[in-house]
Amino acid sequence: MSNGGYVMETTPLFNRIKDIYLRMTRAAMKAERNPEEVQLIAVTKTIAIDAIRDAVDCGLRSFGENRIQEAKKKIMSGEIRSWSEVLAWHFIGHLQKNKAKDAVQFFDLIHSVDSVELVDEIDRQAGRVGKVQRVLVEVKLAAEETKHGIAEDELLPLLERIRGKKHVTADGLMTMPPFLDDRERVRPYFVRLRELRRRAEAAGFSLAELSMGMSHDFEIAIEEGSTMVRIGTAIFGERS
Repeated sequence: MSNGGYVMETTPLFNRIKDIYLRMTRAAMKAERNPEEVQLIAVTKTIAIDAIRDAVDCGLRSFGENRIQEAKKKIMSGEIRSWSEVLAWHFIGHLQKNKAKDAVQFFDLIHSVDSVELVDEIDRQAGRVGKVQRVLVEVKLAAEETKHGIAEDELLPLLERIRGKKHVTADGLMTMPPFLDDRERVRPYFVRLRELRRRAEAAGFSLAELSMGMSHDFEIAIEEGSTMVRIGTAIFGERS
């Protein structure tokens, strides 16, 4: 890592990250929000360890992975393990129940909890290692078959299930809207998730986080209340 954890000279990666932070700040201020309320999660699916190291040198500390096996190789690599105290890892892909053990072991926050069965297994695995696993509940707001998440009317019962567990805590909600060329058509999905959080909080749940917004729509997500944006392509470029 460079002195102080930051590169001394600008690079294309550094400039892309700087541009994203500027856009995040403008979007937050447009919505009269504090820009510090929004966390940038760099999505490193298919990204090599060298590129992750460069991103750390540019100041990034929170990283998101979609696949358990790929993430394990990176997180357990010597160089990344040496940074373990300063990095936070987020699991943002669809999580199968049989992968819950690894997810609990390697990730600070799981964004994609979408069933009672998965909650029960995460609680069991976290209990085995004496951990309280932070999770987000993924809500399916798009009709696409490829999207995961619970239905809106299942949200409160699942949150109640989590509240009854000793080793799982729900920090907030996540959603994956459809990819639309007209970004304004994505806005209603973010508004709906924010409204779902409001209803859940009115029912007595405390949900600080809204994980919504990716490379093509994160500014609109921030305008509508996102606290976590998951950005890969805009940082690292198109994946091969």
